[in-house]
Amino acid sequence: MSDSPRVGASAELLFEVAESDTALAVGSGDVPVLATPRLLAMVEQATVDAVQPWMAGPRTSVGSHVELHHVRASAVGSKVAVRAALVHVDGATLDFEVTAEHPADRRVVGHGRVRRVVVDRDAFLRRL
Repeated sequence: MSDSPRVGASAELLFEVAESDTALAVGSGDVPVLATPRLLAMVEQATVDAVQPWMAGPRTSVGSHVELHHVRASAVGSKVAVRAALVHVDGATLDFEVTAEHPADRRVVGHGRVRRVVVDRDAFLRRL
């Protein structure tokens, strides 16, 4: 394996929407459906998982930009499959395409792009 993540690295995760994932629970709305902030956390987790094999030792990646379109509601108890695919690498900058769908009918829940930057964990934390 190379020292840097390669285009094509990907991860897919499956979630079941819980009461704690709803807009009502997280304060981003007043309906009991998957909250956009929770969908964002799900796709970000997939981006982290996609490049985890390259994050040994002092390296980690941090989110730096997100564009997310949340296009379909997901009820409590529904399943959401989230996929992140690394589509561009420019030095330490990693760009992902992300998608979320209901696996039962393959209807899109959300889609977008996430940018992460590879950093030295300790140096990053020292700047706080």
